[in-house]
Amino acid sequence: MAEAKISDNIEEYLEVLYRNGSNKEQVSTTQLSKDLGIAPGSVTQMLKKLEDLGYISYTPYKGATLTDEGLRIAQKITRKHRILEKFLSDILKVKEENVHSQACEMEHTLSDEAERALCTMLHHPDLCPDEKLIPACDFEFSSCNECFSQKDFDQIINRKFNLLSVSELNGSAEGTISFIRGTNELLDEITEKGIKVGQTLKYEFNENRIGNNYLVIIDDEELNIPAEMANNIFIRV
Repeated sequence: MAEAKISDNIEEYLEVLYRNGSNKEQVSTTQLSKDLGIAPGSVTQMLKKLEDLGYISYTPYKGATLTDEGLRIAQKITRKHRILEKFLSDILKVKEENVHSQACEMEHTLSDEAERALCTMLHHPDLCPDEKLIPACDFEFSSCNECFSQKDFDQIINRKFNLLSVSELNGSAEGTISFIRGTNELLDEITEKGIKVGQTLKYEFNENRIGNNYLVIIDDEELNIPAEMANNIFIRV
């Protein structure tokens, strides 16, 4: 059964919440009002609606946090936006100042099948043109190789849980490695470090940053991984 269409307006709110609090941090009404260019009173009314729909948890005078379902939708629309930015910039050579606005117009109508095709064509990118992380897809694969080997899109099913990359963690976290993204070369480099799907990964925020590298503990072994790997190793949250 096809997923019910969510309004563009709701997707925009969830996208802004994700941009400001990807780890379900509380985002203030003031911040949302500023980012969306909408009066605080109108933002408050929409937050109440989003809570009723089960997409957020809202605390008056404090702000909102994404629920698991809200995070799923927010990641999906953010991913489409940033992949489109990459496509518009790298392939179509659209002017830099126009890329964001054109991606905003296109993200709400981009199908999952077209998103997957763009991702493959762009060689599974991890960052958009302005160096923001592209979230993982929500297809039930453990790697991009698995995705590439499935030719029939109608046979693909969606994950039942959310993912965050190591570089996206804004606090101490522990979870199961559930997806590793990247080209064959990057996947080989990650495998050579002994990292694979199914392992338990622990990360201590701030304490485990070494320059642009991340110190993680995987199955009780300390590993120092570069940002490129951290962007592409996802744990279940």
